[in-house]
Formats: sequence, structure tokens, C-alpha cells
Amino acid sequence: VLGLLVWTLIAGTEYFRVPAFGWVMFVAVFYWVLTVFFLIIYITMTYTRIPQVPWTAVGLCFNGSAFVLYLSAAIVDASSVSPERDSHNFNSWAASSFFAFLVTVCYAGNTYFSFIAWRSRTIQ
Repeated sequence: VLGLLVWTLIAGTEYFRVPAFGWVMFVAVFYWVLTVFFLIIYITMTYTRIPQVPWTAVGLCFNGSAFVLYLSAAIVDASSVSPERDSHNFNSWAASSFFAFLVTVCYAGNTYFSFIAWRSRTIQ
């Protein structure tokens, strides 16, 4: 939900005037789609039907890459926000920056828990 907020807040503005928001949009939409994809896989328990895939490692790689790329996107988002005449763009961009950092924190926590699960799986 937070990732959806990031890209909808940017997409609702004239983000094409600031090229850096293209990177933020790419990261936000890409990881939102992948997160929904993995959510469907876990809800339908498809991962139990494909035991050849090391799902703990996949989760760790996914969450780790999402954390790193979302951190870079959040920094780019925050540094690209500047006040202008149209306060709608400024407010939306500032809110998207806040939510981008919030999503980054969530992915960081999820990366930590994925690492714990992966580590306990490899020790066995």
C-alpha cells in the first residue's frame, strides 16, 4: 500500500518536468508489481508446489534489492522536491518522498527477517 502511494502521488503530478522522478517511478512501480506477484504466490501457496526454488534466498535477494533501490529512489525523490508556484506538485512530491522513506524502512525490516529465515534455513 505504501509503495502504491509513492507512485500514485508522483504520477498525479507533472513529474515529467523533473527527470529524476522517472527513476523513482520505475523503482516504485517495478517493486510494487513484484510485491503483488510474490503476495499472490504466498497466498495461493504456490511455493509449496515448486520445492526446487530456494524461496528463502529468493525472498532475501528480493527484499535486499528492494531496500537498496528504494533507498536510492527515496534519496533522489527527496533531493528533487523543490517549492514552486504550483503547491499541488510540491505537496504531492513531498508526501511521496516521505512514503518512499517509509517503504525503505519496511523493506529494510523485511530484509532483516528474510536474512534470519535464510540463515536458519542454511544452518539446518
